[in-house]
Amino acid sequence: MVDVLNPEHTESKPLNTELEATEIATVAAEADAPESTHNFSASAENQHAEHNHADNQIAKNRIPGVSTASPSEGASQHEEEMDFGALLESFENEQAAAEAAQAVDGNVVTGTVIKLTDKHVVVDVGLKSEGLIPIEQVLDHTGQSKLQPGQVIEVVVEREEPEGGYLLNYDKALRHRVWDTIEKAANDKTPVNGMVVSRVKGGLTVDIGIKAFLPGSQVEIRPVRNLESYIGQTIEVRVIKLNKKRGNVVVSRKELLEDEVSVKRTLTLDHLEEGTILTGTVKNLTEYGAFVDLGGIDGLLHVTDMSWGRLTHPRDLVNVADEIQVKVLKFDREKQRISLGFKQLTPDPWLDVAERYPVGARVRGRVLSVTDYGAFVELEQGIEGLVHVSEMTWSKRMKHPTKLVKPGEEIETIILNVNPADRRISLGMKQLLENPWEHLSERYTIGSIVEGRVRNLTEFGAFIEIEDGIDGLVHVSNMSWTKRIKHPSEVVKKGDKIKAVVLGIEAEHRRLSLGIKQLQPDVWESFFAQHRINDVLRGKVLRMAQFGAFVELADGVEGLCHISEATDIHGAPVKLDVDQEHEFKIIKMNAEEKKIGLSMRAVGVEATRADLEAYKGPSSGPSQATSTSSQSSSSSSSSTTLGDLINWKRSERE
Repeated sequence: MVDVLNPEHTESKPLNTELEATEIATVAAEADAPESTHNFSASAENQHAEHNHADNQIAKNRIPGVSTASPSEGASQHEEEMDFGALLESFENEQAAAEAAQAVDGNVVTGTVIKLTDKHVVVDVGLKSEGLIPIEQVLDHTGQSKLQPGQVIEVVVEREEPEGGYLLNYDKALRHRVWDTIEKAANDKTPVNGMVVSRVKGGLTVDIGIKAFLPGSQVEIRPVRNLESYIGQTIEVRVIKLNKKRGNVVVSRKELLEDEVSVKRTLTLDHLEEGTILTGTVKNLTEYGAFVDLGGIDGLLHVTDMSWGRLTHPRDLVNVADEIQVKVLKFDREKQRISLGFKQLTPDPWLDVAERYPVGARVRGRVLSVTDYGAFVELEQGIEGLVHVSEMTWSKRMKHPTKLVKPGEEIETIILNVNPADRRISLGMKQLLENPWEHLSERYTIGSIVEGRVRNLTEFGAFIEIEDGIDGLVHVSNMSWTKRIKHPSEVVKKGDKIKAVVLGIEAEHRRLSLGIKQLQPDVWESFFAQHRINDVLRGKVLRMAQFGAFVELADGVEGLCHISEATDIHGAPVKLDVDQEHEFKIIKMNAEEKKIGLSMRAVGVEATRADLEAYKGPSSGPSQATSTSSQSSSSSSSSTTLGDLINWKRSERE
């Protein structure tokens, strides 16, 4: 039999004595609790000492091959020997398993994959029970197992599980196998290849033979937002930290990239000069341009140097990772700043634009953008012109450009002006349509009555649209014959449909004069036709001024009585109040300026003259001849005094 404590020692003496059975049974009973070899030997020796005398006596009386026990004692001994055999077998198995586990614990052993479950990989490692590897240790980045049934692998036995079986570690076995290689790569700073298998907190897990941690800050030279995009990629990394005791490995990809960039930068700077044409890779886009990697050093391609035309954003021309040719415009070697150009690789299309686009030529183009003031039209790559909103339609009723054109639409225009120095081309759309002003005088004559809608009001008048593209102006002075209009809103409102008289047409200046008051008779014209200077009229004071009073003589007709004319016959001022009525004499008339001068003093003088004529009348007989009467009147006038007239007036009243 093999000694479980010393496998090389073999027992030659058979176990056939009661003492030996008692000793082995005692050891087997004590084996339930783990004891050292020393304890086991001491226990056997103590029991041997306690029964030394009895043992000697039994040995003397025993006859070899013959049992000295009674029949009942023989049966009891047989049962004890059977119990001992079972206990011994159990003890030997437990000791063998413990010794085997102790022999492989922490060491790499070889096993065969039996099967895969949802949680474990079952492996036969030659122990009394099968070993289990957690399934997470053998999954790749796609979630598939890297092991298959029947595959021979190396594992590390961690411990025996209470419920049965052994816990195995696949990762530790890999570490044991590749640790020397990784350690050498770390010391020599040589790169190793690995596959990114998963995203973890703070970075990525990379399989370089064992699982290593790649911090997010060490993935690229610049910060990376989407680390998940690296999963499944094979990358080159450098081991920057490792702990063999804990089995931790930290790697960096950034260090390798920085070394590579440094080498490229040195080579690029040696050959970099202004005017050099290089091929680079677009690394990043911003609102103001694109950063291009020229080989270890970045240059800025500003949006203004991308195209001879206008770009709204750099992505309209290039995208990240695009390879493009650029020209070095400026290079500051101290600050390592590089300005690049793309449009400079082609000739400036504005150099001969005046010859290719003469004024008056019809051209077609694509609408690039629409603003409040017009639309930009691309005539060719790098050449664009502006159609101002005022050049889109003949109508003065300005519509928003989006009502007339849309971005991306192809339209026909006419060249109005070319300015190569300012890189501007003015285009027109309405010039391709018939100008409604050209034949306006044929459709409307002076004095004709037109009808339209009030489109707009200003301080000086109202614009009336009589047809599409044709607006006429009714000045405030042509709104009423009688009223003094301060604002056109006193007469018309925006949107009103009214009639007017055509007063003047200036097609070359696109002007049309209209009048509203001309639809009614001119009261001033009627007044001047019916009255003359020296006519005495009764009027009502409308308003007072420092220089006189404005008097209403007829509906809509006013006259001015100057303060010097507002006196009686003796020259005394006459008080005038608004709404009072008095008699006034017309002393001035101006039909063109519509002005009438009035006088109260002249009315008094006229009345005195009339009274004088009445006084002289009775002294001359009615039967006298005309010539005689005239002579008599002349003679009487020369001799009549003012006192005589006053006395006559008094006598007439009495």
